Amino acid sequence: MEIASAFGPVYDAERFGARLVASPRHADGLLVTGVVTRNMAVPLLKTLEATPRPRVVFAVGDCALNCGAFKGGYGVVGAVSEVVPVDIEVPGCPPDPMAIVDALRSVTRR
Repeated sequence: MEIASAFGPVYDAERFGARLVASPRHADGLLVTGVVTRNMAVPLLKTLEATPRPRVVFAVGDCALNCGAFKGGYGVVGAVSEVVPVDIEVPGCPPDPMAIVDALRSVTRR
């Protein structure tokens, strides 16, 4: 919901040049939410490989940053940073849509 809000009419991340695309081959970055589970570790790595360089990886939300309430779960591999390198972290449970927009905007300021 927060990502949809960040790209919706109120926060409008697209006005800063950020756009959601359907394929990682057309992306400049990956916005990853939630913990990495056993079933999703390999697809995450393959998605990262399919994203052209230079790329940015965003870990969005407390679950993505430190596994949140799912820490120690039997199907949990770990936080996003334990599987792929993370460039930008957006804390919160749930993260504020404006924090997501600010993180996206920080890429253009690099």
